[in-house]
Amino acid sequence: MMGVMADITEKFAENAPGRFYVVRACIGCTLCTEIASANFKENTDLELAVGNSYVYRQPETPEEESFCREAMDACPASAVRDDGGGERAVIQVKEKRSCQ
Repeated sequence: MMGVMADITEKFAENAPGRFYVVRACIGCTLCTEIASANFKENTDLELAVGNSYVYRQPETPEEESFCREAMDACPASAVRDDGGGERAVIQVKEKRSCQ
């Protein structure tokens, strides 16, 4: 009998509602919080075995949106997603997999 695995595409509950979000594939590197600190935060809940980042505030300016897109492009786990560009995110995942 196999155990139940968490769906890595599931959104973290901490994400602010809106276009950008972080999914359970997050490895906790905090790169997104460095790139778009106005929109991403690290979850420092000590109950978690591995930390994660999440969108605490959706972008409100074109500059913030640009930083969120940069964070999405830089994410090594492809865990930052955009509902408005879902097809693009899937293409990025396929490209990363084909390069490995």
